[in-house]
Amino acid sequence: MLRFFLMVFGMFLMLDSASANEESVVSLFEDADFRKDTKNEPTKDESGIFSFFNFSVPDKLFSSDSSSEVKDLTIQETIKLADRGDLKAQMLVGFSYLYGDNGLPVDYTKAFEYYAKAALQNDPVALNNLGSLYYGGIGVKRDSAKAGHLFKKSADMGNHDAAVNIGFMHASGNGARQDPELALKYFESALPGNSPAAKYMVGYAYFYGKHREKDYTKAAQLIKDAADAGFDEAQSIVAKIYLNGLGFPQNYTSGVNYMHKAVKQGDTGSMMLLADILAEGKKYTKDPLYAHTLYNIAAVRGVAGASEKRNEIESKLKIDEIMAAQRNAATYKEELSEMTSYIRNTYGRNIGSYLD
Repeated sequence: MLRFFLMVFGMFLMLDSASANEESVVSLFEDADFRKDTKNEPTKDESGIFSFFNFSVPDKLFSSDSSSEVKDLTIQETIKLADRGDLKAQMLVGFSYLYGDNGLPVDYTKAFEYYAKAALQNDPVALNNLGSLYYGGIGVKRDSAKAGHLFKKSADMGNHDAAVNIGFMHASGNGARQDPELALKYFESALPGNSPAAKYMVGYAYFYGKHREKDYTKAAQLIKDAADAGFDEAQSIVAKIYLNGLGFPQNYTSGVNYMHKAVKQGDTGSMMLLADILAEGKKYTKDPLYAHTLYNIAAVRGVAGASEKRNEIESKLKIDEIMAAQRNAATYKEELSEMTSYIRNTYGRNIGSYLD
């Protein structure tokens, strides 16, 4: 399962006590820029958008300049080290309470406590993680304004994951002023971190000319990188790039291959386009049986015109072919990639539309 780095605003301060609660950090947000830009707080039934509940695995939680070694310590020794102010230990204990790992129970309040301690040391990863807790209301009252301020703080310190987080907040207007231009600046700053989501958003902007001058050459490679990471929305666009020779040389085989990948993940737009190509048989080998299957699946999912196209092909098939196509449609089950599941659960569906 993919894990994600998440962050918070802090001062260079060491806590020598075992408590770091909401009161210990609340004064840091009195002048938070995001309060004046905040819309209504997102609700928990908004399709999981901006859950940000994907923290990095323990081995990647720590800043590179930390000299502490906690891998060989027991969890109780690690807690003692964390309470003495060790950054790595604080991050590991916070992670362990968040996920119920390393022999500790799930305890969101404790997770917040230890991530707050780390964030108060001005560590960018900890800032991002604490921002995630504020956005999700995990161990603390939900507050997207504080979350946004923390993500921005972390992003401005060079954390690419936080830049993606704040980019999506500004792109969608969830918890921050909607500003696609500013969102794209954050996405572009995150490109060195190889985030498929950031690459897709920047590539989408260039491909459709959204807040950037249309440039198929720049768009093609960025979107292809996201597609090769398994993201279905990117696979659908890369298919069109290859079919039409936009940014890459025209290549029907590559286009069809990317459509197959998107179809496997349930992308109905790719189903219809691929079915049209296979039914026509001019740009790729004709396959009316599979075209019937795809139209049939799309029809069940409510795609306009799918049932009519299915019925048109059906009139040209033999009965055994029709039955085979129907069996294929009945047994179809979308298989989401890890990347598609992650992006949907974290940022929502049709994320490119945030820039439209």
